[in-house]
Amino acid sequence: MLEFIVRRIIYLIPTLILISIVSYAIIELPPGDYLSSYVAQLEEQGEQLNEAELVALREKYGLGQPIYVRYWKWVSRFVRGDFGISFEWNRPVRELVLDRVGLTALISLSSTIFIWAVAMPIGIYSATHQYSISDYIFTFIGFLGLGIPDFLLALVILWWVWDTFGVNVGGLYSPEFTGQPWTWPKIADTLKHIWVPMIIIGTSGTAGMIRTMRANLLDELRQPYVITARANGLSETRLLLKYPVRLALNPFISTIGWMLPGLVSGTTIVAIVLSLPTTGPLLLKALLSQDMYLAGSFVMLLSVLTVIGTLISDILLVIIDPRIRFEHVESR
Repeated sequence: MLEFIVRRIIYLIPTLILISIVSYAIIELPPGDYLSSYVAQLEEQGEQLNEAELVALREKYGLGQPIYVRYWKWVSRFVRGDFGISFEWNRPVRELVLDRVGLTALISLSSTIFIWAVAMPIGIYSATHQYSISDYIFTFIGFLGLGIPDFLLALVILWWVWDTFGVNVGGLYSPEFTGQPWTWPKIADTLKHIWVPMIIIGTSGTAGMIRTMRANLLDELRQPYVITARANGLSETRLLLKYPVRLALNPFISTIGWMLPGLVSGTTIVAIVLSLPTTGPLLLKALLSQDMYLAGSFVMLLSVLTVIGTLISDILLVIIDPRIRFEHVESR
């Protein structure tokens, strides 16, 4: 196990280096340089930089120097937590990300808990009651959940709640709490709104996980060790939970690797429809407006979190599933 973890961490190093190069290439793609875009934006706002500030910025970003020097300045600052300045917002990228990452994490975590809490028992029930009426009903609901786009479901729920109750459930809190510091009333108001994005974002994931859990568990229930354990008189509940369900949980564990980047990206289209102050719409706006540092930092963060999440998933899979072996076995 330790050898596997060390080997995977060593593999991460060249992967992260390649990711940083691609992320920096995104920053370099727009014509001109960062300072020209920054100065042009300030001039549109009626502001100007003096010569001393221009010289300081040129030195900071390595403008006029070879691209490998500029790349090194950027990546070394990124490692220290300095992601650069957003030209559109005229604020440090780190502040913009931190302002929204908490709410994004809350939505992602609540949606994941919703998916696990609903999909796992339904998938187990469908597998143990194959071809029953309940199994057909859950299968039909699962196909609906997979077929309906999240943004369409969001629009339908917004319309239904407004038409039925006259309440706008968009956003994560009421308008009077916008821009206000976090207090207990604001937290309570957020919890009243969180169920809408939680259900909408979790619907398609729940439907897919139900089908996956059912298929995996059906495959495990047909294995010889299950037949042997049942023949030896092991109780059905103990037999089910001890090995088949545990081994069928692999897809749930492997999707943990998607959770970390999901904390940053969120479900962008749903967030736009529901007016959620998460990082997804911020990333989309940065790409559309060519806000280089903001977009490049997002790409870098998403990639790094994906790599780390994959490593965590692999380690957990080794722990939960004894059939997985990563050690090299020489043929004799």
